[in-house]
Amino acid sequence: MSNEGKNVKVHYRGTFDDGTEFDSSYKRNQPLTFKCMSGQMIAGFDNAVKDMEVGETVNVRLAPADAYGERDPELIVHFPKKRVPRAGSYQVGDKITLRSGMRPLPSVIIEITDEEIICDANSEMAGKYLNFEITLISAE
Repeated sequence: MSNEGKNVKVHYRGTFDDGTEFDSSYKRNQPLTFKCMSGQMIAGFDNAVKDMEVGETVNVRLAPADAYGERDPELIVHFPKKRVPRAGSYQVGDKITLRSGMRPLPSVIIEITDEEIICDANSEMAGKYLNFEITLISAE
């Protein structure tokens, strides 16, 4: 039976291939609720939950294409320092928000030279394989 279109509740643990945990609903003591296959979740997570039975636990490994996508070199943005207000107050690793039209674009400063500030607007999860242990609690 498919869970597509149903409101589902899951507990999950997400890890990288080296075993490092990057997220866990258990640690927050709060299950995740979403409408299955509605685009609210990354594709691979949605697909994993779609055919689960209540009470079932699955382990899935998602390739970047089924998670946050590959890293996009076009999302490395160079700004001339002279056009950046308070350019001297920034450091490598600072998180800033760029604007793409009206859309905010979370970014991190990856390099500062004498002439420019270079930001990476790729998701922190882009290009990474993600592992999830998912338990379906309910599907209504």
